Amino acid sequence: MFDTLSDRLESVFKKLKGQGRITERNIEDALREVRQALLEADVNIRVVRDFVDHVKKKALGQEVLRSLSPEQHLIKFVAAELCEVMGGKARELDLKVRPPVKIMLVGLQGSGKTTSLAKLARLLKTERKRHPLMVSTDVRRPAAMEQLRVLGQQLGIPVAESREDEDAVEIVSRALVKADVGGNDVLLIDTAGRLQIDEDLMDELVRLKATAEPHYTILVADAMTGQDAVNVAEGFHQRLDISGLILTKLDSDARGGAALSVRAVTGAPILFAGMGEKLDAFEVFHPDRLASRILGMGDVLSLIEKAQQNYDHAKAKELERKLKKNEFTITDFADQLRTIRKMGSLGDLLGMIPGLKKIAGAADSDQAKREMVRIQAIIDSMTREERDNHLVLNARRRQRIASGSGTSVQDVNRFVKQFEQTRKMMKKITRMGTGRAMMRGLGLGS
Repeated sequence: MFDTLSDRLESVFKKLKGQGRITERNIEDALREVRQALLEADVNIRVVRDFVDHVKKKALGQEVLRSLSPEQHLIKFVAAELCEVMGGKARELDLKVRPPVKIMLVGLQGSGKTTSLAKLARLLKTERKRHPLMVSTDVRRPAAMEQLRVLGQQLGIPVAESREDEDAVEIVSRALVKADVGGNDVLLIDTAGRLQIDEDLMDELVRLKATAEPHYTILVADAMTGQDAVNVAEGFHQRLDISGLILTKLDSDARGGAALSVRAVTGAPILFAGMGEKLDAFEVFHPDRLASRILGMGDVLSLIEKAQQNYDHAKAKELERKLKKNEFTITDFADQLRTIRKMGSLGDLLGMIPGLKKIAGAADSDQAKREMVRIQAIIDSMTREERDNHLVLNARRRQRIASGSGTSVQDVNRFVKQFEQTRKMMKKITRMGTGRAMMRGLGLGS
C-alpha cells in the first residue's frame, strides 16, 4: 500500500547525503518534499501540517552524530513522528471485565465489517483463548446474516439466531441472554451499514449501543477510501464515541493516507488491520512496525511472529538435523514451500526484511507465481521414493514426471538442479554453525 510514499521519502532522504549538519535550509527543503509526499498519499492536510511542524522542531539545529548520517538523522525523526501519528504503540483489547465482553462493530456498507467481525472472533478464540458468540443485527441485509452464519460454521464459532423481520434491539437483547447462559465470554455484534452516513443508521446504532452497553465500539474503515475514511470516522465518532478502529484492505495498492490520518483526526487508536481476504489475514496494528516498513526499514518482528504462528518447533529441530546429516529431501523442500505459503504473500514477507523492499514486488509477479505452480506440479508428479531420494531420477523417470506435470524435461532438470544447489547451500550454512542461530533469529528454533 505504501510503496509510492516509501519511494518518495527515500528520494528525499538521499538528497541529504554528504552533508555534515542538518541546517534550517536543508531541513526546509527536505520537509517541503515530505509534505508533498504525504499529501499525494492522501493524508489529511491537518495531519500533514502538524506532522511537518513537529519534525521540523525536533530536527532543526541537531548535530549529526558520528554514527548517523544526516539522512539517517531525519529518518529517525520522521519514523518517530509517523509512529506517533498512528498511535504510538499497539493497543490490546482489555478483556478483564465481567463477561461477556461486548464488542460492537460499526461502519459503512462494503467496508468489510462482517468479515472483520469473524476475523476478530477467530483471533480472540485462537490467540486469547476466549469463547466468542457472534450475532448479526443487520435486518436490512439478510445476506449479511447468512454470511455470518457461514463464517461461523467455517470457524467453529456459534452465531446467535437473528431474522430480518425482527428489530435490531430485540436481536441483541436475546444474544446478550444467550451469551450469559451459554458461557460465552465475548459477544461480537455486527451492525447494519449504509453506502453513506444517514440519520436512520445513526439512530439505530445509538439505540443498539444503549441496549448492549458495549465495552468497545469499533469502527471498521476501508483504507482504500482515502480521505473519505477520515470523514466517515469523524461522523461515527461524533455520534457513537468510538473506542477504536479496524482498518481493512491494508494489503491493497491504495495510497494509504487513511492509516496515517484516522487516529490523528478522531483520537481513537487503530486496534487491528485486515491484510487480505482469508480469515487469518488479520493482525494487531503496530504503529512502529508500519512506520518502519513505510521508511523501507522492514518489519522483522512481524516476520518472526508469522514464522512462529506457522512453524512447528519440533519440525524445525528435525529439519536442522537433516541439514547437518545431508538428509534434506524434496519432501522436506515441499514442506517448506507449504509453510511459506501459509505465512502469506512472498512479496509481503520479503518486504518485511530490511533492504529487500525493491525485489519484494517481483516475488509476487505473474512469472514468479507461474514458476511456483510449475514447481509444485513437478513435485506432485513424483513418487514417494523420488521425493525422498532425488538421486534415483534417471532420464526415464524425468520424462514421466514432465509428462505427468504438463512441463518439459528441461523444466524438471532445472528444478532438480535448483534443489541440489539449495541443498548444498543450506548444508554449508548449517556446517558453519549458523543454522541454529538463524532459526532462533526467526523464532523457529528452541
